[in-house]
Amino acid sequence: PDFTQNTPEGTPLQLSDLRGKVILVDFWASWCGPCRKENPRVVKLYEKYKDQGFDILSVSLDSSKDRWLQAIDKDGLTWNHVSDLKGWKSAPAAMYSVRSIPATFLLNEKGEIIARDLRGRDLDRELKKIFGF
Repeated sequence: PDFTQNTPEGTPLQLSDLRGKVILVDFWASWCGPCRKENPRVVKLYEKYKDQGFDILSVSLDSSKDRWLQAIDKDGLTWNHVSDLKGWKSAPAAMYSVRSIPATFLLNEKGEIIARDLRGRDLDRELKKIFGF
């Protein structure tokens, strides 16, 4: 499902704006230990595949903008970020039936979900299949 949320700068970003790329929709929060532990791996994969058409849209379930922005900066997350700062009442989280985080959805270039909840080696393996290296 398509959705629109604001970036940290307050600019609306629609998921479908990223269509044409392989997108990882990553539901996370600054207070989520497993999410933060996974971030260094995701950073490496992003750096490896971003020039081949891979992008990430992180959807934060934070309610504190300051904590959200600090986590983005501290973890070196240089891709797209959005949040409505409503925590578990986040509209995109409800649309995607997110009940726990981290939760990820891998979308193909057409915006179709091709995998979900891939992390670590599983995400790396799937991206290798898609991009060929």
